[in-house]
Order: sequence, then structure tokens, then C-alpha cells
Amino acid sequence: MAPRANWKGFLRLSLVTCPVALYPATSESEKISFNQLNRQTGHRIKYLKVDADTGDEVPNEDIVKGYELDKGQYIEVSKEELDEIALESTRTIEIDEFVDRADIDPRYLIRPYYLRPDGKVGHDAFAVIRETIREMDKVAIGRVVLTNREHIIALEARDKGLIGTLLRYPYEVRSEQEYFDEIQDVKVTKDMLDLAKHIVNQKAGRFDPEKFEDHYESALVELINQKRAGKVIRPKERPKGENVVDLMDALRKSVGGAATEAAAQNKPAKKPKKAAVGQKEMLMPIAGKKPAKEATAKKPAAGARRKSA
Repeated sequence: MAPRANWKGFLRLSLVTCPVALYPATSESEKISFNQLNRQTGHRIKYLKVDADTGDEVPNEDIVKGYELDKGQYIEVSKEELDEIALESTRTIEIDEFVDRADIDPRYLIRPYYLRPDGKVGHDAFAVIRETIREMDKVAIGRVVLTNREHIIALEARDKGLIGTLLRYPYEVRSEQEYFDEIQDVKVTKDMLDLAKHIVNQKAGRFDPEKFEDHYESALVELINQKRAGKVIRPKERPKGENVVDLMDALRKSVGGAATEAAAQNKPAKKPKKAAVGQKEMLMPIAGKKPAKEATAKKPAAGARRKSA
């Protein structure tokens, strides 16, 4: 079942309009998370909204928004006043222009969403907008209001739907000069560049996110398993960084290392052995995690990462 829509409204290209819904394209819910506890009692820590001066807890109905003019001096802004300045993009994504994907600086990208028709009507109009974007090989730029703020959104065709990526405004992006000005101007010799290019060619591949492993998440699972089993946790020896004395020598050694690594990757993959219980897996289900599907319930717990209670 798809998650709840973050936004519902209309997608409009000139006079072509259709109802749409916006859904988050990413999720952090599968990552292990921790609660803060009182070391003395083992109870969870609870946060309260309190008056900064009196220390008294303030109920939600008495909390208003305020903009600080001077130290301790605020202008209160009510919900009704904020509703009065609501923009058209609160309910409609108006496509303003079409640009090339390469024109969008990666620094402006925030997060992706899935866009699909909302309900049983408007699929024809949605398909027209989607296929126009696809056939023109362009990115549609529009505006949408999420969490009471207007965002720029870039729309691209993906399968039967659209992917909308929120973009930052120019004032939110820092200039690189602030960080790059002090980098020394170094002359890279042709020999060094040739060796570096050789390493790149040996490591060339195709982007496949399935190959990536979250090593920190795996280490968290292992740590929790060890603590559940009552094992003593001993700190591991951390690798020490080495200073590069001869850059050419380091490049030559890297070429040899890359060749060995490439050869190992090209060997036929052996049939993986069945993972032992507790090897980068939880020893038992963690409270609060949804039960596995019935189809997999008969198998031993394997591979699934769980949230901590």
C-alpha cells in the first residue's frame, strides 16, 4: 500500500489540468533508530513545550508563531493571517517553463517525490503532460506549497508517473569560493594524470545501488546482537592513516591494487552460503516492528533490519 500523500491538488500546463497526489519517494523508516533513556531508571525521555521564563508547560492551543525583531521582542503572526497570504501553488502545481536536465545544478536538489493522478479522473490529461515532458526530453519547472512554504519543483517522466524533485532557492546555496579560494594551484604532470586515468578505467562500472551496503547499519545490527547475547563489547583497532610521501609511487601501487580488485570481481560468483543466525541479522524480532509477510514467516529471520525499541 502506498504511503499517505504529502500533498493533493492539481497539475496544470496552460489550460490542461488534472488532479494529482504527491508522495515521498524515499524513506528512512527501515534504519535503526534509538530512543533517549534515563540512565538511572531506564525510562524514556519525554520532551515538553515550556515557557522559557516561567518554566511552565504550555498547551498547544496557547502556542503561536512569532518573528523576533530584537532580543526578546516578537511580532505574533496568527494561523489566519498566514492563510490569508496562501499562494495559488498551495493547491496547484503550475508548470512555468521547461529546461534541460543538465541545466540544473546538483546543489539545488533537495528530495524526490512521486506524482500520480489522484482518483479515477484526469488520467488522460496527466498522460498528455507526462508524455510531452518525456518526448521533449525536458524537465518541467513549477511551484508547490509544502509545510506552508512554497518550493520550486522539477518534474520528470518516470514509467507511468512523474518524479518531482524539490529545488532550493539561490539564497539557500552557498558560494563555492568561500571554501575553494584557499586550495593551492598545483600542476599535475601528464604521467600522474595517465596513471590516475588508468586506475579510473580499471574501476569503471555501471551505477547499481543494489551493490551498496550500509556498513554503519550492519555494524549497528551486529552491536545490538552482541549486547542481546550478553557478550562483552570490546573496541576494535582502528586503521591508521598513512602519509603519502611519493605520489607517483602511490599511484603505481594503486594501479596494481585496482587490477587485482578488478580480477577478483570478474571471477564467477560462488553460491552464497546460508548466513549464520546473528550474522548481520537480528537474533529475534524487535518490538514495534511490523511482522513479516505470511509467505516468509515460516523461514528463519534473515536479512531484515529492525528498528530498536
